[in-house]
Amino acid sequence: MQTRLRLTPDHIAHVHRDIPDPGPSLLEGFRPAQDADYDAEIDRLLAIAPTPGDLWVFGYGSLIWNPCYPFTEQRTALAHGWHRSFTLGWDFRFRGNQQTPGLMMAIDRGGQCKGVVHRLAPDTARAHLDVLIRREMSMVPTAFPGRWITVKTEAGPVCALTFAMDRNSPRYIGGLTPEATADVLAKACGFKGSMAEYLHATVLKLEELGIHDSYLWRLQGLVADRIDAARLGVRPDA
Repeated sequence: MQTRLRLTPDHIAHVHRDIPDPGPSLLEGFRPAQDADYDAEIDRLLAIAPTPGDLWVFGYGSLIWNPCYPFTEQRTALAHGWHRSFTLGWDFRFRGNQQTPGLMMAIDRGGQCKGVVHRLAPDTARAHLDVLIRREMSMVPTAFPGRWITVKTEAGPVCALTFAMDRNSPRYIGGLTPEATADVLAKACGFKGSMAEYLHATVLKLEELGIHDSYLWRLQGLVADRIDAARLGVRPDA
C-alpha cells in the first residue's frame, strides 16, 4: 500500500502562477455579497442553531488546515450522509482562472465524511462567524449555504455548522469521474494558489490527523501523474 503522497511540493511549484486578483467573475443571476447579506446569513444561522451559545464548526477541507478563526476545542468528527467531492464550479478567481478554471470542494449528499469540529468561544462567536461567512459566501445566492448537521465525535455527538453543496445551484458540477476531476485539478491556478496545492494541503493534514480519505488519496496520485505528464509533454495514463 502506498503510504507517501505522490503529489509533492515540486508538482505544486510546476503548476503555480503568480496571478493578480481579477475580482469576482459572476454567473448570470449572481451578485457579489454585501455587508447586509453577511449580517442576514449570520442572523439566519444563529436563529436556527440547535444549541445557542455552544457553537461548533465542521471542517472538511481548507478549514482543517487553514481555519480563519480561533477555537477553544478541536475534535475529529464523522458526518454520516455526506461525502467530500469537487462539485463546486467554476472557480475563475481563487484557485482557477479563465483559461484553467478550478473546481472547489464541498460536501455532497451520500456516504460519509470524516473531518474536524472546532468549538467557538460563545462571547466572540458572532464575530468569528462573520469572518467565516465572508470567506465562504463571496456571492449571492450562495451555492453551498451554511447548515447545521449532527456529527459523531469521540466525546459524543455535536451539532455543527457546515457548508453543503446545493444541487439546485447552477454552480453544481456532478458526475465527474476521478480522472476528469484530476484533469481540472492538475491545471487550475488562481490568485490564492493552485488546486494542486489545495488538494495536497488537505490530504496531508487529514493524514496527520489519522484520517485516510480514499477518494482524495486517489485524486492526489492522479493529479501528480498529470503534472508529470505535462512536464514530459506526454498524455497521462488514466
